[in-house]
Amino acid sequence: MTESVQTKLEWSSRFVFIMACVGGAVGLGNIWMFPYKAGTNGGGAFVLIYIAAVMLLALPVCIAELMIGRRGGGGPPNAIARVAIESGHTKHWRWMGVILAGVGAVFALSFYSVVGGWTVAFAAKTVTGQISGLEANQIINLFDELNGNPVELYTWFCVFIGMTVYISSRGLHKGLEQAVRLMMPALFVMLIMTVFYAAIIGDFAAALSFLFTPDFSKVDTQIVMTAFGQAFFSVSVGLTNLVAYGAYLKKEVNIPESATIICGADSLVAILAGLAVFPIIFANGIEPSSGPGLVFQALPLAFAQTSGGLIFGALFFILLFFAALTSSIAMIEAPVSWLCDETKLSRRMSALTVGAVGFILGSMAALSFNVFSDIRPLGGIAMFSDKGFFDMFATIASDIIMPLGGLMIALFSGWIVKRKYSLEELFENKNSHIHAIWLFLVRYFAPFLLILLFYQIISA
Repeated sequence: MTESVQTKLEWSSRFVFIMACVGGAVGLGNIWMFPYKAGTNGGGAFVLIYIAAVMLLALPVCIAELMIGRRGGGGPPNAIARVAIESGHTKHWRWMGVILAGVGAVFALSFYSVVGGWTVAFAAKTVTGQISGLEANQIINLFDELNGNPVELYTWFCVFIGMTVYISSRGLHKGLEQAVRLMMPALFVMLIMTVFYAAIIGDFAAALSFLFTPDFSKVDTQIVMTAFGQAFFSVSVGLTNLVAYGAYLKKEVNIPESATIICGADSLVAILAGLAVFPIIFANGIEPSSGPGLVFQALPLAFAQTSGGLIFGALFFILLFFAALTSSIAMIEAPVSWLCDETKLSRRMSALTVGAVGFILGSMAALSFNVFSDIRPLGGIAMFSDKGFFDMFATIASDIIMPLGGLMIALFSGWIVKRKYSLEELFENKNSHIHAIWLFLVRYFAPFLLILLFYQIISA
């Protein structure tokens, strides 16, 4: 393991660090996925279970990733190896980081950049007024037409992944920090403005009732596991993004407190997204259980039929783009920081190398909606039998590597890292009931739930 300038960088302030982590966590999982998951799983009951899942599952793993990153100092594989060696274990634990940062993060970047391309496309279409004057069926078909047009979809995909690589190539201070300083405050302002607009123009009372009135008669094991899976995906743990961010963290920053703020802000954005989406949906008689098309099909239709909708529709898709971009920047950081550690490549060349791999895989994912639509790369395997490149990459990253990564991180931090080191890193060697609770969660509770999640996924 070689030392590099990369490992000696530090966040310029705690605020910027938290904004970067919140940006990495706040993404399409909150603003796109959370509303339709809540809509298809009973509303208020799902929301309550989701919040509990964030606190009991995502938060402990978030704390663990930041702890490993700061204590190990470096790209995820090297950080994990250093922490393992310090605790008297083999350096071969680094392969956990290689799988998560080198494989999982790149697969995630590839399919996520296609979804990011959707956000750029819809932001451009609403800003330029292309949705104005279209018939209802034309608006609903707009999403399918985008995916069916290889040139248009590929162009927006290239724009999105190009921006991600460019920001990453500029480094921690000139790239990542400057991006989150601009985009995260703007995202929160635009989201709050959209909520106010939805409250004025939409059926806000129905949205409040739907999101905050739990009907536990609808709750079953499937909904509980979906809420826990959504919480884990939403906070974006399991791919070592936060290990990479933790490597730049100053010693005086309180990790449990910062992680709680990160998870709290992430959950707040998810709730606000629901309050921005559902009043408009209910006011236009659209079913909240519209599924994945809720944001890219139902919402444009609702905005087009609502006073001032095109302006606020543009605002909504711009904030969706900002959320996607800050998350993709976090995804690319883990493999880029590792490459900087392992090789003599500069930050720029490391970002371009990782970006090139993501671009090749992402190109296949983008073309799987049109040119490669009949190709099933792993058709001989049951769980991939009906999946093209996009769905295959999403399944590998989100449904397989992410929960397995969370499981490995939890077990590593709870059982491999010596108790005295986690106590020192998290609570400055002061015995704490909170440390005991955290240890219980990462040793027993999180692994049990993640094994159940993984079993549910592979047996579906």
